[in-house]
Amino acid sequence: MSREREYDKADDRLTRRYEEQALFKDKNKEEFRVIEEVFDRLTLKGMLKLFTKGTIDQLHGVVNAGKEARVYFALDKDERELAVKIYYTHTAEFRKGMMQYIHGDPRFKRIRKNTRSMIYTWNQKEFNNLQLCEDAGVNSPRPYDFIRNILVMEFIGEDGIPAPLLRERTPEDPQAFYDQVTVEMQLMWQKAGIAHGDLSEYNIMVHKEKPVIFDVSQAMLTIHPMAEPLIQRDIQNVNYFFKRKGAEVRDPEELKEWITGGTEDLY
Repeated sequence: MSREREYDKADDRLTRRYEEQALFKDKNKEEFRVIEEVFDRLTLKGMLKLFTKGTIDQLHGVVNAGKEARVYFALDKDERELAVKIYYTHTAEFRKGMMQYIHGDPRFKRIRKNTRSMIYTWNQKEFNNLQLCEDAGVNSPRPYDFIRNILVMEFIGEDGIPAPLLRERTPEDPQAFYDQVTVEMQLMWQKAGIAHGDLSEYNIMVHKEKPVIFDVSQAMLTIHPMAEPLIQRDIQNVNYFFKRKGAEVRDPEELKEWITGGTEDLY
């Protein structure tokens, strides 16, 4: 069977599965138009594998749409809530910024330079970084599975409604929340061995008055030469936000020393 026919067959099988098991709640033309915009043939084939494996049982609507990816709400067969992140495979501008965060990472030595292959590597990097976070006890989404440009992870929220971003909801106690964020930063550096590199109010969720760190695809291993500038940027962003919220922020150099090597309780 030719590759083209194989992809067509995968498309047909997945479409039938959507229709037979009501994977999407609203089967109107607009919903399918949006789905098709993201689900190219290779993505559809990847989705089919995730359904066949049992990773996903029901796929519902979009809960977030950004420049790089869309995130869907989903359920597994036990009705555990999932977030399914699907990276766009046609975004050349996105590809341009990826290489600086992949180059020099010993986990990814042989990287094809075409856009699709780089996005697959980017997705795998996010999955691996989430695994490091989970093993280190960082409060972040638990990763479940990935394939190609699709990442399946824990859904942070309730009943299909995602937890608010920090920029959308000010914590009840900004000082305590700030302190918790810096503890997560220390765990990421000292236990997970990574620096987030893009930490701000845009990728911290407020869930049950605790911070949940997400979007870790760009995070670098602490052994990488870029790691130190990245943690400095994270500290600057976090301090700037919480200072505006009335928290007493720590001296950047003191905080950096504590995050990267301190063992005593800063608080």
